[in-house]
Amino acid sequence: MERIFAKATGQTVPSQELQRLTQEQKRDLLTRLLAHVAHELRNPLSSLDIHVQLLEEDVAVGGADLAQRTGDRFQIIHGELHRLENVVTRFLQLAGPPSLSLAPLSVNKLISHTCELLRPQAEERGIDLVVEFGDALPDVEADADQLIQALINLVINALQAASKGGHVHVRTYAREANINVEFADDGKGIAPENQDRIFEPYFTTKADGSGLGLWITQQIVHAHGGTLRVESAPAKGATFILTLPTRITHG
Repeated sequence: MERIFAKATGQTVPSQELQRLTQEQKRDLLTRLLAHVAHELRNPLSSLDIHVQLLEEDVAVGGADLAQRTGDRFQIIHGELHRLENVVTRFLQLAGPPSLSLAPLSVNKLISHTCELLRPQAEERGIDLVVEFGDALPDVEADADQLIQALINLVINALQAASKGGHVHVRTYAREANINVEFADDGKGIAPENQDRIFEPYFTTKADGSGLGLWITQQIVHAHGGTLRVESAPAKGATFILTLPTRITHG
């Protein structure tokens, strides 16, 4: 429960500090967390209710074309059930850091895979996705699946921030004992008052955003012993800087 309270606010709250919180503050934290979860659950549940009712009507009417008329409804129902499963999975991720299956990996290869995966999305948006690889970078110890998830989140975030016809620049380079990856967009930038909040769970400035992408990304990066920060100015875009040690250090 302590970790859930801490992550609901985007801050690390030691046990002794949590114990000093008033009951009112604890209720407020829990209310905020549950309100976000309830909001995410309500939409797919409402959709399921409607389509189950329509499915019942289709079955009652019957007819030779029943399978055709109900096929789309079943597809929607399966999709909404998948959405609910994802909501529950994201909520459970608040309970603790991700476990890792580490292996030596090339950051350049992971970036190449990620950007090629998302290049069609960039082209659809009319965005020029440019990649610049550092030379002879050492491997990092990382969990391939989780690090790719973090990289995908950061590239998608940059693509969504850039305007049509804009640019996203991904660059890798070594600095001291670390590998850095920069994700730069030429979008509107992040307001100064939001730059400390964008990594909080459920904080978003997007109408259709969940507010979990950057938070989950930061948790993955921290689990790898790395850091994630942002540099931005209004109307000058934003640059997210991911730093990974070439050798993971356990705290």
